[in-house]
Amino acid sequence: MAIAFVFPGQGSQSVGMLAELAETGAVRDTFAAASTVLGYDLWEVVQHGPRERLDVTECTQPAMLTVGVAMWRLWQEHGGPCPQAMAGHSLGEYTALVCGGAIDFATAVGLVQFRGRLMQEAVPAGQGAMAAVLGLDDTGVEASCKESSTASEIVEPVNYNAPGQVVIAGHTTAVDRAIEAVRASGARRAIRLPVSVPSHSSLMQPAAVRLGERLAKTDISIPEVGSIYTVGLRKHETADGIRSALVEQLYSPVRWTDTIQAMRDNDDITLIVECGPGKVLTGLNRRIDRGIAAHAIFDSDSLDAALSSAKEAAS
Repeated sequence: MAIAFVFPGQGSQSVGMLAELAETGAVRDTFAAASTVLGYDLWEVVQHGPRERLDVTECTQPAMLTVGVAMWRLWQEHGGPCPQAMAGHSLGEYTALVCGGAIDFATAVGLVQFRGRLMQEAVPAGQGAMAAVLGLDDTGVEASCKESSTASEIVEPVNYNAPGQVVIAGHTTAVDRAIEAVRASGARRAIRLPVSVPSHSSLMQPAAVRLGERLAKTDISIPEVGSIYTVGLRKHETADGIRSALVEQLYSPVRWTDTIQAMRDNDDITLIVECGPGKVLTGLNRRIDRGIAAHAIFDSDSLDAALSSAKEAAS
């Protein structure tokens, strides 16, 4: 069985995540290292909030990175087999780079904190929005976004998460128009998301310029386990290729459906393990291809179940 690991991005966080694993060395040490970089107790924020602070983008991103790395380290400590490929949803690409051996963890913590700050600053509060559209095909969503955009206000598809599930983002008023447009086109649901940063839209291009400047000074190695990037849907064999993918990712759609299909077709992946605080990606992956076995690891029971499946398949 060929195994892949995937790492979630913003939106999967919750106050109290990984509480059951608080006494494990991997979780304790990983959070302590992140807190040293950040200058505050990240574990305290993750466990006790308030939720409003955890949901601030420049806090959420280091938190999600740290959770993913801690769970990966637990997988390794328990003898979990090495995957053949990795991928990350948005921020999760940074987690994949750390776990794949391309970026030092402490470096990545500071990098994603900076990335989160840039994203918050790119669009003034209240002027950007995101919405989830369910039950309408990609072409219908794209047409509704085009219809709802103007010369001064844009809305775009930014996450192709699964068949019939697309997230749109852009200027708030354009997003509101697009919500009405997709409903009129037959969408089952269209709901605003509780975020103000229009992630992966072209409004993030100014932030991408500054991120590129930071990445140019960041040490990146060729990973031991390669990642399939949602921009370009391929692995990169050079540090500059990885940097370019991370910059372009900031203002380009996350093509998650295509990424999972590329894993299946290019690496013959038959088991995907989601490594993070929940199972959002696992649900999407099952909708994309039910022929690929899927597990999420986020507590002791789920870790044991995934390890059992992976070791049984490898024997």
